[in-house]
Amino acid sequence: MSEFFMGKRKHIALIAHDRRKVDLLEWVRYNLGTLSNHTLYATGTTGKILQERLGLDVHLFKSGPLGGDQQIGSKIAEGEIDCLIFFWDPLEPQAHDVDVKALLRIATLYNIPVAMNRSTADFIISSILMASEYKRIMVDYEKQLQEVIKRAIESSE
Repeated sequence: MSEFFMGKRKHIALIAHDRRKVDLLEWVRYNLGTLSNHTLYATGTTGKILQERLGLDVHLFKSGPLGGDQQIGSKIAEGEIDCLIFFWDPLEPQAHDVDVKALLRIATLYNIPVAMNRSTADFIISSILMASEYKRIMVDYEKQLQEVIKRAIESSE
């Protein structure tokens, strides 16, 4: 196991599929007081809506289908994103579904909190841990991979 410390100020990624953007906008508006204490990131279209409608300071990535989901995944892997709020549309297939799956895989791999609906987002944002330092414990997958490589080398000798 390895540990990663999150500071009191979290780095939160916000993503919403087209038919869920209004839902995310309403959720962000409702939680403006809390969210203003954190650093916000978003995919392009979602972030622009949040900037224009709420005047939020949001770091923008590309739109999801243009690589924004993958950019956020990269930031998770680099330890620069602590939490993912992703209001996805379960009724509409997306052209970039594989990117979404990859993003969720990375979020799971790096053990960050993920909300895919308002109820879960409410639980995460209202948690006492959001305003506290937090020690995130992660499975040491790198160590596991090294063991696989070692066994493969030994078996080939």
